Amino acid sequence: MADGEFFRMLIIHDICKMKLTLGFSPCPNDTFIFDAMVHGKIDTEGLEFEVIMEDVEALNQMAFDGETAITKLSYHAYAYLTDRYVLLDSGSALGNNCGPLLISKKDFTLEEVDDLSIAIPGKYTTANFLLSLAFPNARKKEELLFSDIEASVLDGRKDAGLIIHENRFTYEEKGLKKIRDLGEFWETATQLPIPLGGIVVRRDIALDVQQKVNRVLRRSVEFALANPLATRYFVRQYAQEMDEEVMYQHIGLYVNDYTVSLGSTGRKAVQKLFDTAVEKGIIPAVEVNLFLG
Repeated sequence: MADGEFFRMLIIHDICKMKLTLGFSPCPNDTFIFDAMVHGKIDTEGLEFEVIMEDVEALNQMAFDGETAITKLSYHAYAYLTDRYVLLDSGSALGNNCGPLLISKKDFTLEEVDDLSIAIPGKYTTANFLLSLAFPNARKKEELLFSDIEASVLDGRKDAGLIIHENRFTYEEKGLKKIRDLGEFWETATQLPIPLGGIVVRRDIALDVQQKVNRVLRRSVEFALANPLATRYFVRQYAQEMDEEVMYQHIGLYVNDYTVSLGSTGRKAVQKLFDTAVEKGIIPAVEVNLFLG
């Protein structure tokens, strides 16, 4: 190959490559679905990713600050960022019997919840949004890291806690009790799966690149579901203190057909969440299409 042709091919190669910041959490469901795309186990269509791994509320805040091109986002937070980000069809955490739980050490009735001090995993989490729907007069809330919530209830600093992620599998072992399953509350009211978090991409990125990101992410999710053991090292790396059975229960709960593609039911559930929140005055009216075309 002539020198000129060699350098031309290098230039074309560099142009075809694009590096994008990608934010997701160290939770097993996220590391499971993103492993293949960040480690080159699938065709990324020339995309490269600079990974930023943080707790979901930190990711929410980074999105508010415009720091990430692609990111995991609570649906509640997305409600305030629809002008900046668009929701991908792949990557969402929706499902049945997987919502946040309001728990306590003592026995409390539903009528007593409004007067309880409650630890929440973040103002803009979908968990807090559901708490606001179920108990609109519960005002004594304090934001804590999700992994610290149970301890705050056990040592009496808080009357109750709103737990998410793997804690729903272990809270009873610690002597804690369920006051209300907020996912069950949502599913009973709507007959739809509960939307917890989704993957969004900046709207100012070219549409063809947005669509490419969605294709790559879907490919990554499908790879993980077809080859679960191939993701084990990456998942385990960030779930070091988690029992392996709990780790896989966590993945099984939050990674499902809706993660591959929202589909019509998933989109209906997300739209219902937003419509209900607007109606209740919890979020501002949304003026744009939520979903990537």
